[in-house]
Amino acid sequence: MAKRTNATLCAIDLFSGCGGLTLGLKQAGFDVVSAIEIDPIAANTFKANHPEVLVKQSDVRKISATALRRELKIRRGQLDLLAGCPPCQGFSSLRTLNRAQRNRDPRNNLVHQMLRFAHAFRPKVVMMENVPDLVRHKPFDDLCRGLEKLGYTVTFAIKDAARYGVPQRRRRLILLAGRGFKLQFPRESLRLRSVRGAIRHLAEPGRSRDALHNIPEKKRLPRILRLIRDIPKDGGSRGDLPKRRQLRCHTKCDGFHDIYGRMAWDEVAPTITSGCFNPSKGRFLHPEKNRAITMREAAILQSFPRDYVFDATVGKEAIALMIGNALPPEFIRRHALEIHSLLSERAAKEK
Repeated sequence: MAKRTNATLCAIDLFSGCGGLTLGLKQAGFDVVSAIEIDPIAANTFKANHPEVLVKQSDVRKISATALRRELKIRRGQLDLLAGCPPCQGFSSLRTLNRAQRNRDPRNNLVHQMLRFAHAFRPKVVMMENVPDLVRHKPFDDLCRGLEKLGYTVTFAIKDAARYGVPQRRRRLILLAGRGFKLQFPRESLRLRSVRGAIRHLAEPGRSRDALHNIPEKKRLPRILRLIRDIPKDGGSRGDLPKRRQLRCHTKCDGFHDIYGRMAWDEVAPTITSGCFNPSKGRFLHPEKNRAITMREAAILQSFPRDYVFDATVGKEAIALMIGNALPPEFIRRHALEIHSLLSERAAKEK
């Protein structure tokens, strides 16, 4: 673990995944001192990119927050920022058929771990990011009420990452809680970053020095290849084809209109999900090429830098899962900058 100075603002990343949240915090000037992640592949990816951070590869529920605080030599109330994104699949409207069914995913209660760690550390700020539908569920209400009882002023909003420098539509719930003070959200940007601006300069897959970018697509049936080839370039959709050219399963379905759709060069990308390698899962076809976006393109559309390390040998599905579940670093960076600025101002006044 890197040595901290008294002037450094420190943070802990719960549910760290492959490190998108930590990267955004570091880019904003925070020293991330520890992270917790249960999945070994994601934890190894995190370690490859953030080797100075103390990583606990474990179920967060099995970790004593008090023991971790003592291991880090952080006094109660000293931690500047506790941040995390509890697994959100259980609250996704897609998983519940647009709210038509209840989802009893056992991960739903992991939101409570944010409160447990807040109670043990009493950080100056708590930041949590999640899917918008979480606001309708009891665990979120429990978190807000619990933080308020601990003396935090809680504010939350649903924000689109595209308004914060991420070349992708991604509506997310973000909660900010200051211990005895209110936090503001950063100003939204009027200019959006497009798919063209993000990935147009990449070499063609297979001709790149980037193993992640070069991971080949799976072999497709000739009829699927013809379908992809005939989808109009630059934002076209399967709906642009005559009905006789569409797959039989598509003609019987009135939803999921983005599947086998192309991204548009001069617009932001659709939400990058864990299915981003598969055009049957969404609008994940390249704007011009007759292929799905590569894993490097997906990572860049999530605002990861081009040199962020992903082990290509773990397989495309595992990589897509990490990228799709990650927090966009640029989205986090802009919110963390506001937190860093306010905490620095408050610290200066207290001297």
